[in-house]
This record gives sequence, C-alpha cells and structure tokens, in this order.
Amino acid sequence: MRPFVACVVALFTLISLGVVSTPSAEPAEKRIALVLGNAGYQAGALPTSANDAGLIAQTLQAAGFDVVGARDLDQDSLRRAFRDFLEKASSSGPNTVAFVYVSGYGLQLEGENYFLPVDAKIGGAADVAVEAVRISDYIRPLGILKLKASIIVLDAARRNPFSVSGEPLAGGLALVEPSPGMLMAFNAAPGTIAPEQNGPYGAYAQALAEMMREGGLSLPQVFERARLRTSDMTKGAELPWFSSRIEQAFVFFERAPDAQAPAAQAGASADIASRSIRELPAADAYQAAVERDNLQGYEEFLAAYPDDPLAKRVWAMVAARREAITWQRTYAVNTPNAYWSYLRRYPHGPHSADARRRLAFGGFPLETPATFDLIGYDVPPPPAEEEIYVERPVLAFDDVDFGFVPPPPLPVYFLPPPPPEFVVLAAPLPAVEDFVLPVPVFVPIPAWCAPPAYVVPPPNDVIFANIHNTIIVNRDTNFVTIRNPQGEIVASERTGFEPRSSGSPPHGAGGPRLAGLAASLPPSLAHKQAVVHPNTSTAALPHAQHASKLPLGQPLPGMHGHPLPPVPGRSGGAQPAPAPDAAYYPHSLPAAPYHPPPPAVAHAAPSPVFHPPAPAVHAAAPPAFHPPAPAVHAAPPPVFHPPAPAVRPAPAPPAAVAHRPAPAHGGRG
Repeated sequence: MRPFVACVVALFTLISLGVVSTPSAEPAEKRIALVLGNAGYQAGALPTSANDAGLIAQTLQAAGFDVVGARDLDQDSLRRAFRDFLEKASSSGPNTVAFVYVSGYGLQLEGENYFLPVDAKIGGAADVAVEAVRISDYIRPLGILKLKASIIVLDAARRNPFSVSGEPLAGGLALVEPSPGMLMAFNAAPGTIAPEQNGPYGAYAQALAEMMREGGLSLPQVFERARLRTSDMTKGAELPWFSSRIEQAFVFFERAPDAQAPAAQAGASADIASRSIRELPAADAYQAAVERDNLQGYEEFLAAYPDDPLAKRVWAMVAARREAITWQRTYAVNTPNAYWSYLRRYPHGPHSADARRRLAFGGFPLETPATFDLIGYDVPPPPAEEEIYVERPVLAFDDVDFGFVPPPPLPVYFLPPPPPEFVVLAAPLPAVEDFVLPVPVFVPIPAWCAPPAYVVPPPNDVIFANIHNTIIVNRDTNFVTIRNPQGEIVASERTGFEPRSSGSPPHGAGGPRLAGLAASLPPSLAHKQAVVHPNTSTAALPHAQHASKLPLGQPLPGMHGHPLPPVPGRSGGAQPAPAPDAAYYPHSLPAAPYHPPPPAVAHAAPSPVFHPPAPAVHAAAPPAFHPPAPAVHAAPPPVFHPPAPAVRPAPAPPAAVAHRPAPAHGGRG
C-alpha cells in the first residue's frame, strides 16, 4: 500500500511542477498584433484607413492580443515598426499567435505586394521598390519563426492616386501562397480593387471586426463570413479574398455552452454547403459561389445559369482569378519561356507590362517567338468572354462600363444580420498625437463570448479588462466612465491629458493620450515621439487645460498596477503571467539605422545573381531588397532582378542584399 501511495504522491508532484500535463490542459497562448493605418497620404488622403486600423486594433485588444499600432507612417517609421514587431515575435515563443493588419494604399509589381508609406511618390514602376515597403521582406521572416499561427491582413487593394508614366502597373494585389502556419487575406480579390468609401469605417474592416467578435468561429469561418458581409454591404463592389495554411485550431472568442443559438439556421447552412451549386436556385447559387470563392464554384454557376443577370459579374470574377493564377505560376517559374507563355495567353493582360519588364531586364526579346516551349498551367487559357475584363490593368466591380447587376440581399440562412449596435458605428475619437491610432467607441462583447481561458492577458489593457462593460468617454472633459451590463459605474478616471514626466518610459505614451484605451506605439515610434516632443504639455490640446488638476476618480481596472478583474468564463485561479513590460517595450532601444530582416533562404547557398547596371542618377546607394520566397517544397527557380533606381538620401546606408538572378535560358528561342 505504501508504494502505491508514494507513486500517487509522486505523480501529483510531477503534475504540479508541469513535468506531466493533463490531457485537457491547454498551454498558455500568447497573442500579439501589429496594426497600421496610413490615411494622410501626400498624394491623396484616405478617409477610413486610420479609423479601420483603430477598429481592428480595439477588437484584437478585446480578444487578448497585446496590440501595438500606429498611423500615418513615413517609410523609415514603417520599416522600423515592422522590425520592432519581428523582434517581439521572435522572443514570444512558439505558442504565439501573431496578427498583422495594414490599411492604406497597396501596389503590386512583378508578383510582389507593396505597402505605401504616406510620403511615397510613385511616378513609374521603377519607383515602387524605392518608395514602398515590400510585404514579403517581413512576412517571410515571420513564417520562419514557426509560431502557432500568423494572420496577415492587407486592407490595401485600392485605386492608387499616382500618375504613372510608361507602362501601367497591375491593379490591386498579387495572388500569393501563404507559408505553412499562415493565413493571408486581402480586402479585395487578387487583381481587383475596393470602391472608394467615405466612412467612418470601410466595409471590410467593419465586417471583419463583426465576425472576429462572434464567439466560436474558426479562422476560415471568420474570413468567409467577412467576405459575404462585405459583398452585401457594398452590393458586390468589393469581394475579399483569403488563403489559409493554418492547421492548429484557433478562435478569437469562445462561445459559452449556454449561449443563445445563432439567428441563422445551422441546418440550412450545412445543407447548402453540402450541395452542388447547380442544384441551388440562381440567387443562392451566386451566394454559395461567393462563399466558396474558388474557380470551380464560379464556373459551376456559369454552367448552370449562363443567361442569368448575375452571369456577367461572375465572368469577371472568373477572369480575374484565372489571370491571377496564371501570373503567379509565371512568376514562380521565372524564365523567358514563362513570360512568353503568359504573353501568348494575355498579350494585353494586367501583367503584360510586368512580363515585358522582366524580359527586358534579362536582355531577352520582348516579342513572343514563333516557337518556344510553353510552360504548363493549372488553368486553361481564357475564353473569349473573359477578354474584356483582363484587357485593362485594374478590375473594379463597381465599374459603370461593365453594367454589373448588383447581387440580391444576403439571405439569413447564409449569414444572420449584424447586431443592431454594429450596423452603424459612431466615428472614433479624434487622434491628437503623432502616430497614435484613433480610439473607436467601444461596443461591448456579448456576455456569452470571452477569450479562451488559456490566453495570456495583455499587459495594462483596459479594453481586455472590460470586454462586457460600456466604456464612455466624454469628448469635452475627456472623462472616462465604465459601466457594467447592469448600468452601474464600476470605474472612472479623467484620462489621457496628463503631462508625462521626463523620466517616465516612452512605451506608447509619449505624451497626452487616452491612456489604456488606444493601442501602444511600437517601441521605435514611441522613442521617436519622445525625442520630437520631449516636453509634451496639456495646454497644446483642446479641452485639456489643467486636466491634471481635476480630481481623479477610481483608477481604471488594469491601469497603474491595479489588477485586472476576472473575465467571465475564466477560472478563478491564477492566470498565466505575461512577460514583463521590458520584453514588449525595449525602452532603451536607440534610434538606430534600419537593417532589413534576413531573407527566408538565409541558410541556403546564394544563387547566381544578375546585376544590371544601375542608372547613374544619384550617388545614393540602392535600397535594401530581398528575393521573393521560393516555391514551397521546391528549390527556388533561377530568377533575375531589375536594376534598382536611385533613392532619396537615407539616415544610414542599407546593408548589402542579394538580388533576384537573371532568368535561365531554356527551350527553343
């Protein structure tokens, strides 16, 4: 008997020490996010981008993400913000979920996607690599970290405001394949753009925030529903896209077991999902095709309903997707034969200028030879019905030239209507500090939703501590009051306009702000803000004079060292302790010159490179640039890189980088 008792005691000791874990125990999950919204472009301001970023940041805060965010960044600040986040992700551990959301102007060039800083000046294709930030330079290193999941959202497919000389740029964003463990999402399908929107929020950001707040939805369900809602809100003018290779289960919020059943009929939705599109009525068949969002579904609709008023719209969807798939394959092969094969199919296609540019940089004939070895594609050549939609650089579903019929309203058995409080959202609180995101009016999370109990609570986050409460900010007095669902005041504090002492840490404070409500600034931007505004005063802000002299109420939960109240649905035991603030905000980080992250093939032998002569316009060194990611499970093909145009003087010369090599000679000329 004694040996048995000794074994039991030893087993419980091991469990308590974490050596043996119970099957039902979930490991602590850390959630981190980078949210950027560029609105104040010199070339033309965007009315919703900064607000959209504020809305997504607030939703992520409620879901337990440690969010850093910023708005209106120039190129140097944008690169530093990405670098800060990569450093944070690399020290967060493998059981981390990383979320990156950027809103503003995006461009694609030769198969790569770029995000534009507010000071970008694009006069032609040669300016894109100099003036914009290549997304893959930061997404590839994130994929190398092998985190639990990485979610990348580019809310940037818009009609760009630049006057481009020479051959045009392809519109929208380029189709890309996410790395394992990653989800990539665009606000508009590859090769298409979203319509202009006047706010206060864009349709995609509002739809995505709505679906993220819905308890129990998987990642694919969140983005599928966001596509349906966005399409419905814009009457078909905007069709988001996503592709996921995340295998681990993830939910933003869990749904309580006794929660009220969704308004949509789960049985009806499951029945539609299991049926062929040709078996559904035309209106339902269209919505099912949009929900599935693949070439097969759209073609199935056209086969079943070729004369339906919606057929013209679906033809455009098929044309854009087929061309995007064709160009993605062309760019991956990256040989003269590949570019000639694309030009054989799409002599006036959206990427025809890209194909000719790459041929010219490699010194190959621009005209398609009479005989050469065609490369193989996964999709057949485009039929005649698609030509009208791909003989222009950009496709917009609200283009009056096409005369698209708007789709019918979305039935509730596809998607229930949005909550009444989420139909019309109030404009956010105005952003008064450099870089700081706007603070939306917080809509409480439903009582039957809560972040999973295994999520590590973010540090000093008022939103996370009050997800079911109403947070009221008086815009005249800047007085914050928090009421619980019963209407009782649980906390209040006059916030945000107190002068920061010179010795206080600059981790996202940097001056007057709605403390604890807005996302923290990335460390480099907080440092920059502290340097630019070392003696921030309350007198510089409206309604802020002498605010610090007014009596303060009860401190907000989670601020100034006060403990966070337990979130409903969590156990009363100790929560996993977050890392100390220093791990998130390296306050001592100097304003060092930018060094781009290493490429995904850092451990591989460098491939042969092609260095065309750089134009001798300025003496400045070319910008840091990295080759695109190689194809998954395959060695990277022989490639080449265009000559880098001159750049404006930078604070420090960039590090030496590898260039995309020239295409290999293959086949018959």
